[in-house]
Amino acid sequence: MSDTRPVEGRGEQIQQEEREAAKRRILALAEEERIPAEETTRAVPDRRWRRGQQ
Repeated sequence: MSDTRPVEGRGEQIQQEEREAAKRRILALAEEERIPAEETTRAVPDRRWRRGQQ
């Protein structure tokens, strides 16, 4: 690897790789569970939140 950072110990390098892998797993799970905004805004009809504004 041609890295410009200072040389790290093998333990720190493994920990960094594990953190990156964990971050990718968390982001993948969040993307799977994500609900598109279009679906959330369709769930509540306009008249429900406008009821108090008449």
